[in-house]
Amino acid sequence: MICIELADIVMQIDNRYPYTERLCRDYLTDKQPQLFFSATEEEIAAEDDERHFPAGYLESVALYRKISNAIIDYDGFLLHAAVLEVDGEAFAFSADSGTGKTTHIKLWGKLLGDRCRVINGDKPLLRTVNGEVRVYGTPWSGKEGWHTNTSAPLKGLCFLERSEHNRIKRLSDGDALPLLFGQLAMPMEADAAMRLLASLDRLLCTVPCYKLGCNMDLEAAKIAYEAMK
Repeated sequence: MICIELADIVMQIDNRYPYTERLCRDYLTDKQPQLFFSATEEEIAAEDDERHFPAGYLESVALYRKISNAIIDYDGFLLHAAVLEVDGEAFAFSADSGTGKTTHIKLWGKLLGDRCRVINGDKPLLRTVNGEVRVYGTPWSGKEGWHTNTSAPLKGLCFLERSEHNRIKRLSDGDALPLLFGQLAMPMEADAAMRLLASLDRLLCTVPCYKLGCNMDLEAAKIAYEAMK
């Protein structure tokens, strides 16, 4: 059993396997928990996609699925994105797996050096707090394991697509919404779905969204940064 703090919420996790404790070591806390999570053997087995991952890893996936569903009640949600912090502000990049999020954030690191750090490489949590959308690091962060136990206000959200030439444009709310839907999990329960939609509406009302067509040249990061900053 461990207690961790994610997205400013303290959670107790009754884990069966040591993998989750190792994974969450940077987020451990001795604060009083607000939420409680565990996964049954059946729920753990249900995460197996026939690639036969170890049970400890599958438990961590089942637990994060429960955490991401619960965070909806706290004006938050999980977004499939890589997020950087630059000068105290967060910039998120979302795309289907294999599109090049990792490559793109590496270019930002090359461009900005020590001004830039990764908050989360794949599965951050977002919450609206006092009218501001903030991005939070979590240990569930993709195969590279890039994450930082920190948070920052979200300055911009950019959807990536591969392109021979680098170009970026600001999206309308109507154009951004279906792209957002493609990068999150919609809950089955009607009440939770409505709360998630409200969170997405707050994001679109306060955070500019962009679409970036990019290649692997440093110019891609320069164009994105100049537009989004």
